[in-house]
Amino acid sequence: MAKNFQQQTIDENELIKIRREKLQSFVERGIEPFGMRFEVTHHASDIRKEFGDIEGEVDAGEVSIAGRIMAIRGHGKAAFATLTDKSGSIQIYFKLDILGEEKYSEFKLLDIGDIIGLRGQVFKTKRGELTVRVEDFTLLAKSLRPLPEKFHGLKDVEIRYRQRYLDLIMNPEVRQTFIKRNKIIKAIRKYLDERDFLEVATPVLSTIAGGAAARPFITHHNALDTDLYLRIATELNLKRLIIGGFERVYEMGRVFRNEGMDVRHNPEFTSVEIYQAYGDWRDLVEVTKGIVCAAAQAALGTTKITYQGVDIDLSNTPQMSMNEAVKNKTGKDFLSCATVDEARALADSIGVAYEKRFGIGGILNAVFEAKVEDDLIQPIFITQHPTEISPLAKKNFDDPRVTDRFEFFVYGRELANGFTELNDPIDQRARFEEQLKQREAGDQEAHVMDEDFIRALEFGMPPTGGLGLGVDRLVMLLTDSPSIRDVLLFPTMKVN
Repeated sequence: MAKNFQQQTIDENELIKIRREKLQSFVERGIEPFGMRFEVTHHASDIRKEFGDIEGEVDAGEVSIAGRIMAIRGHGKAAFATLTDKSGSIQIYFKLDILGEEKYSEFKLLDIGDIIGLRGQVFKTKRGELTVRVEDFTLLAKSLRPLPEKFHGLKDVEIRYRQRYLDLIMNPEVRQTFIKRNKIIKAIRKYLDERDFLEVATPVLSTIAGGAAARPFITHHNALDTDLYLRIATELNLKRLIIGGFERVYEMGRVFRNEGMDVRHNPEFTSVEIYQAYGDWRDLVEVTKGIVCAAAQAALGTTKITYQGVDIDLSNTPQMSMNEAVKNKTGKDFLSCATVDEARALADSIGVAYEKRFGIGGILNAVFEAKVEDDLIQPIFITQHPTEISPLAKKNFDDPRVTDRFEFFVYGRELANGFTELNDPIDQRARFEEQLKQREAGDQEAHVMDEDFIRALEFGMPPTGGLGLGVDRLVMLLTDSPSIRDVLLFPTMKVN
């Protein structure tokens, strides 16, 4: 294998040398190998739409197009090539008699990967292939490195993620993933804007990492000589705006968590958080369903999708409490336990590990994650999460051991988290203090005390429903992508 790699490197170096020699040939001819602005009248898709019905080899119209050469066939007195732009590919035809000897000799200096602009006539070949006969062309950028071998493309996922530009060149379907991502994001905004939600922007840097249970990234501000945290959530600032009088707000943007990486987690990711005054968790359940279905319609034209070979109906979304889901799966009713020791015994009996600091609610959540979560393939809202693990959610009126909170699951993955917001500043302080005890006991993801947020609550926050939805996970679902890295243009990678 080492010998093959060495041979490949030698071959690539030789090809780079040849390409640089061609670049020098252009320079010697007085041609700038990295050109200037080029006026484009058509893209490949425009040509197919406008001229697709023409018959015979007659000239149908003049076009100016630009793109990257992805194939060249023949180098005699005539040659065909494939030109690719943002909309697709089109065949182009170079002929000595039309271009003349000098210009045709320039064509022979072109390589696969070069970017050119050209003017020519659209016609159909004898085989019926829509083609542009080149009457003049301009070199816009000389490619000094060879593209991957065309028959095998770019398959190495490490190279694909690290060199996304190369991935986009060689794998057109990857571009479609990010075009769909754009449609999904637009659909989310459209859905919320039409319902009078105001999009806002809150700070990325903060003196406190709050709004979620997660480990933050820490940086240092030199002028202030103080440590700052990259936000782990936008929640607390958005609720400050609700306190200030905005009744419906949302923010879509990057958040940062200093945690592990896998197919569902990247240290920086995109979320949308939404808050609705005078509402509760039930209103945000409807918002969640509306957003997901609107995004699916925008990207795919349907709410019935296939993800990793599994048919999923996004319009069918039942609800079930966490304890009920655990009871159905394991036969164990954790909320019937009178003591933590009873809950520990139940978890031990079904082989679920837990930490000593966990109360009944923490153990229930551990069992849910171990025994239930992965099997939630069809869409479902899991409700009534334990108060112990929900420091910002309002307690359920009938059972204060749980909160008015939901998580939305599809294909065993949490897609959204929402709840009736805790607006009692006395209860909120007690929850933060309990979180501090968990932090002192070793939980580095426990929430910190935020005195300013409590102060804000003391001025009064109306009853409010809140929601956080993972945009990247939604894009994964709607583009049939198995890894979050497939839907991030530049995912975080291990340093070589």
